Amino acid sequence: LGGSLHSGPVPGARGEDASAGAAADAAASAVATDARPADGPLDDGPSDDDLAGDDLAGGGRGAGGRGGDDGGRRGGASRPPRDERPPRRKGPLIAGIVIVAIVVAGGAVAYNFAAPKIQAIASAISGSQESDDYTGDGTSKVTITIKDGDIGEDVAATLQRSGVVKTSKVFYQLLLASPNVQFQPGSYALKKKMSSKAALTALQDKANRVQDPSIVIPEGTALADIEAGMVSKAGLSKADVEAAAKDLSAYGLPSGVTTLEGWLFPATYPINPKWTAKQYFQTMVDTMKQHLKTAGVAEADQERVVVFASLVQKEAGLAADYPKVARVFQNRLDDGMLLQSDATVAYGTGNTHRVTTTDAERADKSNRYNTYQHEGLPPAPISNPGDLALNAVTKMATGNWRYFVTVNLETGETVFSDTLAQHEQAVKQFQAWLRAHPDYQ
Repeated sequence: LGGSLHSGPVPGARGEDASAGAAADAAASAVATDARPADGPLDDGPSDDDLAGDDLAGGGRGAGGRGGDDGGRRGGASRPPRDERPPRRKGPLIAGIVIVAIVVAGGAVAYNFAAPKIQAIASAISGSQESDDYTGDGTSKVTITIKDGDIGEDVAATLQRSGVVKTSKVFYQLLLASPNVQFQPGSYALKKKMSSKAALTALQDKANRVQDPSIVIPEGTALADIEAGMVSKAGLSKADVEAAAKDLSAYGLPSGVTTLEGWLFPATYPINPKWTAKQYFQTMVDTMKQHLKTAGVAEADQERVVVFASLVQKEAGLAADYPKVARVFQNRLDDGMLLQSDATVAYGTGNTHRVTTTDAERADKSNRYNTYQHEGLPPAPISNPGDLALNAVTKMATGNWRYFVTVNLETGETVFSDTLAQHEQAVKQFQAWLRAHPDYQ
């Protein structure tokens, strides 16, 4: 924090500038590496599935300075020798021979029965058409929810949305040919990329019924990831969830609140097939209000505490450091210093899963969440904080620290400094650790 890892002037208290040296930039990409485990996916307890196909984890923290750009490698495609020639395609000819043989051997009845399969084989050989259905019993786990009142079309849409079947059309056509199939409301443990037949069979198997499904929201999870969890776990449509999230007047929030971000308390919420998106959000908001009350936060201070705690949630690592990180930010606010939090900058760019930022992003004044350019706290929360962060803001540690940097990425050991000179020494300690652990760079 505090930008002391920049190779250039850094705003300090009352206009003081300083430079941490060019060597710090070499370590910048590792600075924001979280020393704690990343926030976990929004999954239910019994299964290891992910949200709509993505492992959704919360961001790490900026350890006292800016993060570097995420690196990448380019690979080249190997080129075959010039004298190699691809073999001639014999697919259509083979398929034609097969069709003739069937017609001769079994007559028109046999052909009519086998024609669809033969066409599929011919298409596969010639590569002329891609199947509308997956094959096999699936890959990674996923939980889907059938809501009370869902009809066949709704179930088919849910399966496609969750990545279980390739297209809802094929599954629905299978349902039309299976008039005796009935669905029971509830959650089911399925797999991604299942054939429609395999998915239908799995939904009829009581062993796949999840007895106590739930949405688990880890501390620091962003609103976008919670919305995705409600779609994939609770079986709600994306449109309904997004519309409910925008209807801020429905939840009894303080006047002036512009987003549900920060107001959804991280906890485990059982899935109720009869609930709407608003009912889920209302429960999460009510839970946050209760925890704010328990933390001793007056109603008039709730919004500021939630914003502040959301920042601490993203920046702090070890539990013991939360009250210290809160004190650092408060001391900088009291001194009129810029907070210079990469977590806020990253959030303003739309990235909720990292805190590393680029020079251009930190220089972008149009980003309202850019605390390198704008004074004070960000305009709104950047995550949904838990009790640890809320209590850190209401019960800050006592100290004169203005800076902090993690000096050991394995243990999470963090050094808190009063002055920039002290902080620069801590940065050198961190750089020495990086040199001794090149795998982290």
